[in-house]
Amino acid sequence: MFTLQKKSGSTKARLGKLTTDHGEIETPIFMPVGTLGTVKAVNQDDLAGKIKAQIILGNTYHLYLRPGNEIMQAAGGLHKFMGWEKPILTDSGGYQIFSLAEIRDLKERGATFQSHLDGSKHLFTPENVVDTQRILGSDIMMILDECPPWPAEYDYVKESMGLTHRWAKRGRDHFLNSEPLYGHRQHQFGIVQGGTHKDLRKESSEYMASLDFEGLAIGGLSVGEPTDIMYEITDFNTEHLPENKPRYLMGVGTPANLIQCVAFGIDMFDCVMPTRNARNGMIFTQHGKVNVRNAKWKNHHKPLDTDFPSELCQRYNMSYIHHLIKTNEILGMELTSKHNLTFYLWLMEQIREQIKNDTFHEWYPGMMEQVEQRV
Repeated sequence: MFTLQKKSGSTKARLGKLTTDHGEIETPIFMPVGTLGTVKAVNQDDLAGKIKAQIILGNTYHLYLRPGNEIMQAAGGLHKFMGWEKPILTDSGGYQIFSLAEIRDLKERGATFQSHLDGSKHLFTPENVVDTQRILGSDIMMILDECPPWPAEYDYVKESMGLTHRWAKRGRDHFLNSEPLYGHRQHQFGIVQGGTHKDLRKESSEYMASLDFEGLAIGGLSVGEPTDIMYEITDFNTEHLPENKPRYLMGVGTPANLIQCVAFGIDMFDCVMPTRNARNGMIFTQHGKVNVRNAKWKNHHKPLDTDFPSELCQRYNMSYIHHLIKTNEILGMELTSKHNLTFYLWLMEQIREQIKNDTFHEWYPGMMEQVEQRV
């Protein structure tokens, strides 16, 4: 499934290729988040075309609650349901259970929770989460895990990690003993936990590697801990992951986060930030961050950056974008969302090119500083 093509000489950055039945994915890569079968405010043609998304992410928790497994299976899976022909990764819903469900009960069997929609009670087990993701038909499915909060006591994090390990074994066994429903291969990734404790991270990495998943994710970061701690644990964690498997850092992050974590050896990212922030008027650019709500843009009758290949930059003046966002017009959310995703995917393309040319180590510190500036 994964081919490691090149390593950066002075950093841990890697160039690779993920192969799925719905297409190849060049890594490092960013995955736009389509939680409910849609990347908010962006249509599928734009995602696959101008934005150049190679893979998107859906969420098992949300899609299980609505439209539900019956409708999803009748539709022939998530690819057909949403009209997307490229690869899809689905999260297991573990994080949503622990962040959205009002009442939850964790036991060895699984997680019982009340829906955030109507209060109805449901049970997720390591096995039925695999079954739901078989129905979704995603190219990559994640195991059910518990994501402990930050901060959390060491003993709690260790106990939580043990539960995730036992669930991982059951989820892997069920995956290997079940079959895809729609004639294409599915792959399964394990999730390393352990909070910010290096001994637990090492133990979890080694255990997840022993189950021979097709890829491994680093979970439990970007949950409120300071950025320098997230960086420290990510850098440490990649030291204990197999070189021949893709490494996915879940829920991260800003453009600078992506650049730095590529230097730590991460291959895959997802985050709602580019689209969520876009809807609130935050635009990411190669020159820094722009808050288009600021009054300085009200009378700025020029495009933001005519050299950048997004519709927002090529066609519209910033005074118009400011007006759209201030008046909560849907077009404003669409244009800013498409721009931010175009920028994130462009940034990953630049990263891959720098690794390919053996210049990443020279390029990335300056680029990190550049994208963090406020314009």
